[in-house]
Amino acid sequence: MKIDNSLPLEYSTEENNLKILGFWIFLGAEIMLFATLFTMYFTLENRIGNGPSGGEIFEITPVLVETILLLTSSFVIGLGIHAMRLGNKKAMMVFFSITLLLGAGFLGFEIFEFVHYNHVGATLQTSAFTAALLTTLGTHGLHVTFGLFWGIAILIQIKKRGLTPETTNKSFIFSLYWHFLDVIWIFIFSFIYLKGMM
Repeated sequence: MKIDNSLPLEYSTEENNLKILGFWIFLGAEIMLFATLFTMYFTLENRIGNGPSGGEIFEITPVLVETILLLTSSFVIGLGIHAMRLGNKKAMMVFFSITLLLGAGFLGFEIFEFVHYNHVGATLQTSAFTAALLTTLGTHGLHVTFGLFWGIAILIQIKKRGLTPETTNKSFIFSLYWHFLDVIWIFIFSFIYLKGMM
């Protein structure tokens, strides 16, 4: 395996470059998945039947907290990648750990939100609107959950093997995934919650 020392470790081999390119292609498929979910949501958002509307069930406080947690986690993982590029394993692991804690906090609020929706009668079976809403939010939440387990696995590898071309490549790809989840959340926050509250 030929290592190019003029590049950051995560890009230092041809295999690493191909893995990053492959992950960008995968994110393209993920964009299509969420585009389909958003299309479904916008098609069905006014079909509330006898159930509540978004304006009746959305609460700004938990949504703002979720947004702050996720956006902060995106900033922190950026610091983690910077520390990784400086070769500071300890700082990188601290920043990645904080990112995962913030992600777990986000999930906690989302679970609370789902319990609230169920309590006020907004379930998958209530209406086309609630089914579309919960499917879209749930899909994003599952992606965050997967990200937490993936991030833990990366931290374990970094702890065992240190910062190698392989572990830095995995960490960088994970950071792309995490930023992607943040971008999707900005769309959810703007076009589902804020629009629904107006």
